[in-house]
Amino acid sequence: MSAIEPALIEKLKQLPPQRLAEVADFVEFLAAREERSAAAARLTEAVAKLDALNLPPLSEEEIDAEVQAARRERRTHA
Repeated sequence: MSAIEPALIEKLKQLPPQRLAEVADFVEFLAAREERSAAAARLTEAVAKLDALNLPPLSEEEIDAEVQAARRERRTHA
């Protein structure tokens, strides 16, 4: 437990229920923001790796074939 946690817990114990609900909402907001930030970092890393492969772009036909294959796969596992 970090040094701030006991003090924070004591302060939380002094808050009325409505304020605790606000704190809970804010904590959820912060957690979601961290998740989005981490997801964006992973996406940026993945795009950089794809760019490094220097592959030619897919044609419309190749994209359509991939979509159709994924749909067939999903149907067989449903």
